[in-house]
Amino acid sequence: MSRLLSRLTLLFALILAAPVAWSAQMWDKAAFEAAQAAGSPILVHVTAPWCPTCKAQKPTVDKLESSNPALRVFTVDFDSQKDVLMMLGVKSQSTLISYRGKAEVARSTGVTEPAAITGMVVKASH
Repeated sequence: MSRLLSRLTLLFALILAAPVAWSAQMWDKAAFEAAQAAGSPILVHVTAPWCPTCKAQKPTVDKLESSNPALRVFTVDFDSQKDVLMMLGVKSQSTLISYRGKAEVARSTGVTEPAAITGMVVKASH
């Protein structure tokens, strides 16, 4: 009984933590195109699990997403989504691209300064 209770507690904790850990949406072309058609501010974050710069960018991206409900954040995996990289013209992990609807308004690679990343979102939002 104790073992079952421990497992249920762990499962419940993981379910509650999941939305916090993965608030950004993994790349989905249809959702991206729908966000563009709606004129939403969009931030695409090209990342890799082994990339220290990507990890440094993530807290700022997460904070911007949580403080701006209209912002749509899409995460692209550098190692496994090569077709998306080609479509977006991305050559490196740690690339951030912001859009206002269908218009690309900013692109940066390797930037970790919160003010610079925030500026990209501001351009997409106005």
